[in-house]
Amino acid sequence: MEYEFRRNRFEGTVFATFSMVHEVFGRWFSEELANDVARGQSILAVISSLKLAKTNHWRSVGNDLTLDMDTEQVRIFVNAIDFEEDYEVEEGMALYDLESEAYCGLEDFEKALQSWLVFIQEK
Repeated sequence: MEYEFRRNRFEGTVFATFSMVHEVFGRWFSEELANDVARGQSILAVISSLKLAKTNHWRSVGNDLTLDMDTEQVRIFVNAIDFEEDYEVEEGMALYDLESEAYCGLEDFEKALQSWLVFIQEK
């Protein structure tokens, strides 16, 4: 999982960009977590609990995205996808949904979250 963190020094905002398969993770880090160090640390505590099998599943529903974790993987997905029409696509084709849902391993997410927390605390 590849990612890059950037900061707009004029506005004080932070942005995360993830590889194509994990694009929605960038939105979650940038929009749902943003500069909230305490929340990030709470999520790291949940990850520790999951790794020790003290907890089997955990979910956090945000404004636009949901973070869903179990003992092996992390899923981030859009809370509401609203298509005005049903679309029929040819066999072998699929609608582009990489910006609406993605998965990664629990340890990969933990490393990304730790890196994000270090990044947002830098001045």
